[in-house]
Amino acid sequence: MNDSAKVINNQPQAVSRPLIAMLVLVGGLVVLVVSFAVSISVGADMIPLSTVWGAVFHFHAQETQDQVIHYLRLPRAVAGVFVGAALAVAGALMQGMTRNPLADPGLLGINGGSEFMLALSFALFPKLSFAYLLLLSFAGAGIGAVLVYGLGALSRGGLTAVRLTLAGAAISALLVALSQGIALYGGLSQDLTYWLAGGMSGTNWVQVEWLIPCVIVGLIGAMVVSKSVTVLSLGEEVATALGQRTNMVKLVCTCLVLILAGASVTIAGPIGFVGLVVPHIARYFVGVDYRLIIPCAAVLGSLLIVLSDIGARMIHPPYEVPLGAVIALVGVPFFLYLARRDRRGL
Repeated sequence: MNDSAKVINNQPQAVSRPLIAMLVLVGGLVVLVVSFAVSISVGADMIPLSTVWGAVFHFHAQETQDQVIHYLRLPRAVAGVFVGAALAVAGALMQGMTRNPLADPGLLGINGGSEFMLALSFALFPKLSFAYLLLLSFAGAGIGAVLVYGLGALSRGGLTAVRLTLAGAAISALLVALSQGIALYGGLSQDLTYWLAGGMSGTNWVQVEWLIPCVIVGLIGAMVVSKSVTVLSLGEEVATALGQRTNMVKLVCTCLVLILAGASVTIAGPIGFVGLVVPHIARYFVGVDYRLIIPCAAVLGSLLIVLSDIGARMIHPPYEVPLGAVIALVGVPFFLYLARRDRRGL
């Protein structure tokens, strides 16, 4: 056992539950598979699961329901799985890296930066390909992060968790207002309104083909640095004493968060609270070891998005409620609970 592992195991708060983590992963994947099938079946036109099975494994291009499943619902469901995993893992990395229980790509300006850059590109370059939109989303996420960390660091007394959260709220509000202004000025309000509210209606295979490799790279990178994030989450002094290059770990984690959050926003819009809620749920079950938190958060995040997307279509059929609004129903009370629970620590 090396020094890092000894320190992690000797910390009184460093509870690790690998057996429960295995149960969460297996149980979560089983429920996710069932939810994935139901997600394809549910919509303005309910399609039996037997037809879904036939369309996925024995596709007939001349059948209307097979076309709906193959070209509309299947890419939407696949995107939901990867978007949920990406947002949840991005939130877990941010919470571990900053030791901020309120850290989330939506609350710290990263989603807002992507949103602003995409709104700008829609207004100025409406015919850009999805690949370029993806790159602009990454750039916007980076700009949002720099603005939030820069504003938080300028405050008297240095960068703390509460100052970082306040700076994130201020920058996010500014970027959202600018995005709305660009949409109104460019006559894009109708096109952008649903996307800004968060949703995956209209997702196609081209978008999914770009999304999947980005998220896989981000997830693999997160697992690679998970041990370092665990040490860093115990305190920068502990990590430094163990010889960890904390600045390098933070830089790698930041790049991974930008990739995961930027790719997700390009597909589904600025969905908040997934990165806030899911890591806390995973940590409650498996302890503080990020080697267990990250895979569990990925599965639970996918499950949250897929179930929420089903709910968004079933609340007021045949119309759809924005996915971001459905998740906010869970996320806002959870955020208030965390803020109240940790107000002394912050």
